[in-house]
Amino acid sequence: MAGQWSEGHSTSILCVGASSGPEGLLASGSEGGEVTLWSQEGTIIGRLTLPRGEDSTSVVFSHAAPGQLYVSHGDAVSVLDPRNLKGPVEEFQGAGEEEINALSLNETGSALAVADDSGAVRVLELPGGKVCRTLRRHTNICSSVAFRPHRPNNLISAGLDMQVMLWGLQKTRPLWTVNLQDVAEEEGDDQQRPGQLFNPPLVHCVSVASCGNILGCAAEDGRVHLIRIGSGSKLEQQGAVKAHSQGASQAHFVSFLSHPHWLLTGGNDGLVALWDLSKHPVNKAKSPPKVEAEKEEEGEEEEDVTEEKSGPKLRISHGDKVNWLCPVVLKGEPSVVVADQSASLTVYPLSPL
Repeated sequence: MAGQWSEGHSTSILCVGASSGPEGLLASGSEGGEVTLWSQEGTIIGRLTLPRGEDSTSVVFSHAAPGQLYVSHGDAVSVLDPRNLKGPVEEFQGAGEEEINALSLNETGSALAVADDSGAVRVLELPGGKVCRTLRRHTNICSSVAFRPHRPNNLISAGLDMQVMLWGLQKTRPLWTVNLQDVAEEEGDDQQRPGQLFNPPLVHCVSVASCGNILGCAAEDGRVHLIRIGSGSKLEQQGAVKAHSQGASQAHFVSFLSHPHWLLTGGNDGLVALWDLSKHPVNKAKSPPKVEAEKEEEGEEEEDVTEEKSGPKLRISHGDKVNWLCPVVLKGEPSVVVADQSASLTVYPLSPL
């Protein structure tokens, strides 16, 4: 049964984050700078409205220091103490060049990546918030950013320019760039579903599986584009899941189920879905180049068949556009917290699996 967590906000909730600390706290941010802290049961522990009333666009708990919660609003990042939610402990003004859309912390808690409307990705040293890198390659809004697990110096960025980039923080140019529009055109992907308008693959959200090698990119074409990174950080394999009948707004790998390739997706069609990608072609080792050339056309067809057969393992008709998904274990039960256009959160168990 779905649960409702309400009265934490007065405006549309834009983002949700979960702490890895023993209390298992959750935080949500909404329009107008509201930040709310929740217990595992959905009880409100604290509420705060950030100065200047700018939308809270991303909330991230530190793995390394459970007493730190990072919230982006406007071009700034505020550091809050969840145990004492009175006001910002610290504020990094001008952390972004323009409005910040997403934050990501590396596992060691030594770097915070900030993606903004100018298309830039800035990397801030922690503690202190000093900008140590500005990565400029996106030609449109940079909507999402994610550090790779096990590789604290590798960063993925994605944006409304339909580009996905892998960065090594030692350099200011990407290790590689994938343009999803080129990929779609190469696949001859003109067959749209009935009633589906053609939308370009603008990327709204990027997620990396806990193994560190598989990326999922939720895009405006309704697909989640998948990329496998091989040894030496090389781009090894690409694919896609036809996940939503309208734009896919969210994609998050789930780290607490039977293997690292479970993926939660949410879209503008009001659907929340859980996919098992362990058998998806993107996870299979590449055949030697010779064989691959002969099988190329056949392989592409096969890939589509595989996707269609293996639809989502769980399909939730949430009914409202999805703003954010947060996979989390609540009181021992695998769950997903959904934020939509409303001021309430909805919690669904993933237990029908």
